[in-house]
Amino acid sequence: MSLDLIEHLKQMLSAPGLSGYEDPVREIIAEAWKPYTDEITVSNLGSLHGLAKGSAPEPRPRVMLAAHMDAIGLMVTGIDDGFLRFTQVGGVDPRILPGQMVIVHGRQDLPGMVVMPPAFALPPEAASGSVALPYLLVDTGLRAEEVAQKVRVGDVISFAQEPLELAGGTIAGHTLDNRVSVAAVTVCLEALSKRKHAWDVIAAATAQEEVGAIAAFTDPVAIRPDFAIVIDVTFAKGPGGSGWRDYELGKGITICWGANQHPWLFEEITRLADQLDIPYKKDLAPGMSGTDAYGIQVAESGIPVVELGIPLRYMHTPVEQVALKDIFRAGRLMAEFITELPIDFMSKVEWK
Repeated sequence: MSLDLIEHLKQMLSAPGLSGYEDPVREIIAEAWKPYTDEITVSNLGSLHGLAKGSAPEPRPRVMLAAHMDAIGLMVTGIDDGFLRFTQVGGVDPRILPGQMVIVHGRQDLPGMVVMPPAFALPPEAASGSVALPYLLVDTGLRAEEVAQKVRVGDVISFAQEPLELAGGTIAGHTLDNRVSVAAVTVCLEALSKRKHAWDVIAAATAQEEVGAIAAFTDPVAIRPDFAIVIDVTFAKGPGGSGWRDYELGKGITICWGANQHPWLFEEITRLADQLDIPYKKDLAPGMSGTDAYGIQVAESGIPVVELGIPLRYMHTPVEQVALKDIFRAGRLMAEFITELPIDFMSKVEWK
C-alpha cells in the first residue's frame, strides 16, 4: 500500500478528536497504520500504539515515536434560550472565534456557528475590541426546546473548517497541530515497512497533550522504550514574527535543543540530517518544551528523548498552515535514523 499523504491528512483534519475525546481520529489513524505494523493497541488513556517488529533476535531494543493526536476545541457550559455558552478545551484564542463554523457533538452532531452579541448589548467594558469568551455563543439554528433535547452541558464542540490545499505545496486547516506529526509518523512507518530494521518501533499517537501532556507520562510506562523520538509542530514565520523562535515555512524541520532533549541523541540525529542533506534548524527550548517530550523524559527512571518540529503558521487557530515537504522530511529522517540503529546503540549513549 502506497501512502497518499494529502488524503491521509485530509481524513484526520476532517475528524473531531478533542483532548480526552480522541476516538474519531484514533480510528482513522489505526486504519492508516495497520498495513505498516504488526500489532495495534489502545492504552488505558486512549492513546494508539502501533508496533512494527524489528529483525533482531528477541529481546529487541525499542524506540518510541510519539506524536499527539488530540485537538483543541470547546465544551458546552450552559444553554441560554437555545444558545450555547462554552469554555475552551486546550488553548483557544477567543479573538479568532466569532464567525467560526463548528460541530456540536451532542446526542447527535449539530452544525453551528460562533456568534457574538452586538456592541450595544454588551457591558461597556466589553463593547470595544475583541469580544471575551464569556460573551460568545454558539447558534445551532434550532429552537430552544430542540436544543435542550439534543445538547447537554459537557458536550464538546469541534471546529468545522474543511482542510484547504494552498499554493506552494502547503495545506491549511484546524488541528494540523499535531496531526501533521502523526502523518510524519505514518510516512516513517511506511518507509520502515519496506526495509530491514533491527529495533522494534512503537508508534504512539498520544492523547490529551493539549491539556497537560497527560498520556506522555503514562504511555512510556506501558511501552518501555530505550529512547524516544517526539515530533510536534513549532512556530513558522508569519505576520509579526520576531525571527527568534520562528522558522521558514517549507525550508526544513527543526531539531530541538534544550532541557528535555538528550544531547547525545541530538548530535546523532543532526549528524544524519547533515549526511542526508535534510534541511533543519536548531529549535531552542531552554525550559520545559511544552510538548510530550517532557512527560516521556521523566517517566519512570528517565528516558532519553530527541525531538523534531514541523514549522506551522497560525498555531491554535482553525487555519493552521504547514508545508507538505516538511512532513516528508521529518518522516524520512526518522526512518533513516531507525534503519541505521545498531543493536548495541544504547551502550554508546552518554550524557555530554
